[in-house]
Amino acid sequence: MSNRRPLVAGNWKLNGNRTGNSALISALRAGLAAQCRTDVVVCPPCVYLADIAAAIHDSVIQLGAQNTAAEDSGAFTGEVAASMLADVGCKYVIIGHSERRAFFGETDALVAAKVAAALRCGLRPILCVGETLGERDAGDFLDVVRRQLEAVLDVVGIEAFAEGLVAYEPVWAIGTGRTATPMQAQDVHAEIRATLARRNATIAAAVRILYGGSVKASNAKDLFAMADIDGGLIGGASLDAAGFLGICKAAAESY
Repeated sequence: MSNRRPLVAGNWKLNGNRTGNSALISALRAGLAAQCRTDVVVCPPCVYLADIAAAIHDSVIQLGAQNTAAEDSGAFTGEVAASMLADVGCKYVIIGHSERRAFFGETDALVAAKVAAALRCGLRPILCVGETLGERDAGDFLDVVRRQLEAVLDVVGIEAFAEGLVAYEPVWAIGTGRTATPMQAQDVHAEIRATLARRNATIAAAVRILYGGSVKASNAKDLFAMADIDGGLIGGASLDAAGFLGICKAAAESY
């Protein structure tokens, strides 16, 4: 049990359409109690943000985006600024997801700049950190996670994490069906909190650290029972209402 209110965020990735999105949100609204004991966020593709903002109005569900530009405005064709995300109702934004790092070449420096951009616009960044299978097998995973986290801390400072979240996502457990054991995940979550605590112990104790890596309703309870796991960043399972609601229920019961 923790005094940190858990959060479950659904990362829809490159999935969805208006008909399916409407059905999914309707099912989530029906399944989430008005006095839900966990924060619930959905992060659809950016073209659907305004639609989803309207669909979740007056519900417990909050809106997040999957990415933001590092720049505030200007000649950056195809980019979406953090101010624009806030303007359509976003409260959260995922930054530094492993797929952005791997497929789009996002560096630690760019991720830090994006976190800074989000904070300037009042968005709560969900900073993703995590190691590849090679880094895990080489025993370098804690060093990798510390490096990714400290690159952001050095730019925005520990005070910024009073509003932000960290998501640990072992790359080898995303979309593979493999999941870190609860203790493997806990060990990294504890190191993330310790890294933050070296800058400010009070803020570190309050930061919510999410686990992302093939979380399902069937394994969520054991993961969320760990002392430093404060919810989940959910990929594929967030597209299934029953599965996502099961994860939200497990998070609420851990609080």
